[in-house]
Amino acid sequence: MTAIANYPLLNRIHTPEQIRFLSEAELNILAEELRSFLLHSVSQSGGHFAAGLGVIDLTIALHYVFNTPEDRLVWDVGHQAYPHKILTGRKDLLTTIRQLNGLAPFPSRAESPYDTFGVGHSSTSIGAALGMAIAAEQSSSNRKAVAIIGDGGMTAGMAYEALDHAGACGSDLLVILNDNEMSISPNVGALSSYLTRLMTGSFYATVREGSKKVLERMPQPMWELVRRTEEHVKGMVVPGTLFEEMGFNYFGPIDGHDLPVLVSTLRNLYKLGGPRLLHVVTRKGKGYSLAEKNPVTYHAVVPFDPKVGMEKPKSVAKTKPTLTYTQVFGQWLCDMAYLDSRLIGITPAMREGSGLVKFSEQFPKRYFDVGIAEQHSVTLAAGMACDGLKPVVAIYSTFLQRAYDQLIHDVAIQNLPVLFAIDRAGIVGPDGPTHAGSFDLSFLRCIPNMVVMTPADENECRQMLYTGFMLNQPAAVRYPRGKGIGIDVDSEMTQIPLGKSDLKRSGSKVAILSFGAMLAPALEVAEKLNATVLNMRFVKPIDEKAIIEMARTHELLVTIEDNVIAGGAGSAVSECLAKHGILIPILHQGLPDYFQEHGSREEILASCDLDSKGILSAIQSCQNKLNYAKANAQQIVKAIS
Repeated sequence: MTAIANYPLLNRIHTPEQIRFLSEAELNILAEELRSFLLHSVSQSGGHFAAGLGVIDLTIALHYVFNTPEDRLVWDVGHQAYPHKILTGRKDLLTTIRQLNGLAPFPSRAESPYDTFGVGHSSTSIGAALGMAIAAEQSSSNRKAVAIIGDGGMTAGMAYEALDHAGACGSDLLVILNDNEMSISPNVGALSSYLTRLMTGSFYATVREGSKKVLERMPQPMWELVRRTEEHVKGMVVPGTLFEEMGFNYFGPIDGHDLPVLVSTLRNLYKLGGPRLLHVVTRKGKGYSLAEKNPVTYHAVVPFDPKVGMEKPKSVAKTKPTLTYTQVFGQWLCDMAYLDSRLIGITPAMREGSGLVKFSEQFPKRYFDVGIAEQHSVTLAAGMACDGLKPVVAIYSTFLQRAYDQLIHDVAIQNLPVLFAIDRAGIVGPDGPTHAGSFDLSFLRCIPNMVVMTPADENECRQMLYTGFMLNQPAAVRYPRGKGIGIDVDSEMTQIPLGKSDLKRSGSKVAILSFGAMLAPALEVAEKLNATVLNMRFVKPIDEKAIIEMARTHELLVTIEDNVIAGGAGSAVSECLAKHGILIPILHQGLPDYFQEHGSREEILASCDLDSKGILSAIQSCQNKLNYAKANAQQIVKAIS
């Protein structure tokens, strides 16, 4: 446990209101204690790390100046919200973050009134905060709304949609652009800070508004000349012309680690109205040199020793490591690219997470990271496919949800050969419901022209990727986060017969139809029940012939999938049986109709009865009910006769 007594000032802070009783000189002490506390807490529990270290000073300044939670702070994407959680009464629980029944990994409205908007995906803060600003206007409230968005989040189209709307409607909205990529030299930083203090001050605001009133009486050409002159003069010293054109009053950039400047600037901006944007420059990993040097590695961490840092795992001699599905995809992509020059790799800002690092280095001209722009990534692929390329879109299941219209409208309707490599399918675990890939089988299989595959192991994943790539239509291969089951991966690539399942075990009475990563627990259960196990492999087209045969030769069918039951793979089996007029008891095991919270993948699967114990219990319970019903029916028949 982190000894909170080692942080005397932080130990006195249980709500942001208590921060406001501190002197400005004490804020720097609080920042140092908070930075140390965050380092030692996250090094014990694991979690998102570098981004939080970078916004400690900004977080303190925001809660110091704004009357939270009455004033609304909307964090984007939430990786940077750990200091916010600490300062809003949750510091004693920080080591439970991302664990079952512990703190949520991102801001959560159910967890705290200070978490004004639940987030998990990027680029939602400006739209949400604008909605809150409009709500304040509608209720004649003086409540403020602030969106804190990272420079990465500004690559998404919806951020600009919200900026455009906010500039047009003129609501009282402050957007803070947390720029943690660029750095400010001392001279530029000092000059920018001075200019920003000047432009946010009451004198500048009064002069500007007074000038507007005078100029409004002048002829339109003169007014336009003065307005454009002001924009060009400001554009020479601050890079805010774009935001000014969108209707925002731009301020900055300022040093996001200079607390006096932050506080002074925010106080001035608090008094101003209308849409305004403050450009703050921070450094990811601030205060921990290893994270500063390598913020990607320290973006999200497992428990580690702060004195040593994130050590590389020691290799064990003569032990072959088990590959993750992401690694299998990354290797396949490179191998396939060597064989086919038409292959193009596309990712919406998930190069490391989706396994494209090696491909980006070996094939830089065929690699496209479009930023946090999932919709664009899919339409870009569609355009490429129209002109003879073979794009592969590497995307997380949860992020593909954001591009659903493009998937249907731009790819599927035109029947274009785009392959979707869908990572993090099913239960992801510690990141919670916003990142779980719970719905992809349901929303993919209802789309005409789509082929949907669910590999049960590493080698099957490689062969399915090859199969999907060779098709002349849209295809998706969805696979879970983490390691496979230790199967050797064949270097040779072979197409799997379309829509053909694979019989893994022959048994009697019960037939288990397994989809994807559920095969391992299905086989374990089958050994205890002497059940048949069919690795379905394809959700669409589904193997109707095999389903009919299983129904003909067994008393109970069981479908197992790491996807919601509603509309999922099991539903496809039921639809097949109904289509052919077959009546047979069927049990669907999948994710229930509620959002699963954060915890380890194993814990969440167990809570949904998707581990071997839960599957066995569910089947036995179903069998007991069937036997009871059968016995009752026999008694009724006997009584009648």
